[in-house]
Amino acid sequence: MDDTVAIIGAGYAGLACAVELASRGIPVTVFEHSHVLGGRARVVMKDGWRVDNGQHILIGAYTELARLLRMTGVSPKVFERLPFTLHSPGRLHLQAARLPAPLHLAVGLLRASGLDWADRRAMFRLMAHLKKIRFRLDPGQSVAHLLAQTEQTGRLVRWVWEPLCIAALNTPPTQASAQVFANVLRDSVAAGAAASELLIPRTDLSELFPVQAARYLAVRRGKMRTGTRIDAICPQPDGMKLEGDPAGRMYRHVVLACAPYHAAPLLRTTGSCERLARQVDELPHEPITTVYLALGAQVHLPHPMIALFDGPAQWAFDRGQLGSEPGLFACVISTHGPHEALSREDLEIEVHQQLERELGRRLPPPHWTRTITEKRATIACRPGLMRPGPRTPVNGLWLAGDYLESPYPATLESAVRSGTAAASGIRNSMAPPPAIP
Repeated sequence: MDDTVAIIGAGYAGLACAVELASRGIPVTVFEHSHVLGGRARVVMKDGWRVDNGQHILIGAYTELARLLRMTGVSPKVFERLPFTLHSPGRLHLQAARLPAPLHLAVGLLRASGLDWADRRAMFRLMAHLKKIRFRLDPGQSVAHLLAQTEQTGRLVRWVWEPLCIAALNTPPTQASAQVFANVLRDSVAAGAAASELLIPRTDLSELFPVQAARYLAVRRGKMRTGTRIDAICPQPDGMKLEGDPAGRMYRHVVLACAPYHAAPLLRTTGSCERLARQVDELPHEPITTVYLALGAQVHLPHPMIALFDGPAQWAFDRGQLGSEPGLFACVISTHGPHEALSREDLEIEVHQQLERELGRRLPPPHWTRTITEKRATIACRPGLMRPGPRTPVNGLWLAGDYLESPYPATLESAVRSGTAAASGIRNSMAPPPAIP
């Protein structure tokens, strides 16, 4: 046994942990059951098309992933950087100005179309209220309660706050944590133009960070073991063995960085983590469905990303404007809803018709479609939800994942922050004790 750290899971959390450790000279071995890197944020290939298993966006405030991208040599040009924008054809256009805070939001709101003065005053009232209380709310408060408390108008709730809540927290306002929503607002639209920028990847999610991380590890004694399933974690007096590790090694440190519904069964195999496994099992989840429609190069949206209201999808992304095949659209449905009762074919027809209604014109029939549903895509970000931390009852066994304790929802940023937190804990435990004077 040496100081190699075993990491189970090659998603964003596991690879963030691996990169952080490797950058400090600590060897790592990453085990991944799949042959595709990225976990729940990965590329899917079918019929010659490369699409993501779900559409992700970042905001400028998500700095930890940006740091890791720079560390692994990813060019900033990989993102389409847009000022904070909410656009719905024929309804709303709100875009932050490229000015220092708070002028960026104030000027953007004054220029917005589709909102009247009552709406503008209500938005200012909410932001002023949050600043007055320093963005600290009752942990049990929902977003819907916060909006009612600050007398938000019906139009503002419907066209601005509800879409933002679902986009950021993947949870409806009636069930979503006001504190986490406030954290996102604090670090984005309330922080400045750069922090509120929307960053939309122009490449697939596997290539964005996981593939670059694997290359980074390859030249720093890191090992990737794809197609390798770990079935159990077996604590020993001197460390841990992993059932499924072809090398049969002993590890002082193991990071469990897979999805929560895979992490809980592995925690139980240790014989010492039943309570933690039960906590992970009880986390509520929300599904995300992405409907891809290839409509031809002659079709495009007025903006790379638009909000949708008249149907099951909440957002549509013009992948042709984001470096993909022209005329390819990703329509995203977050949270549960009536759409879950539809067949795949009926849902694709419904979303196509929704796009026609929203854009106010006929569209050609799609020549290729793909619907991807992640039934447990993310945890439901509910008020007072207790998310576990990185430590476990087993010495040397750590957790990493977007479902862990974080000021943010279960995003890519939360995933990489959990990975670097686990790496920090491992480094600290490896440090020699201070000398006694």
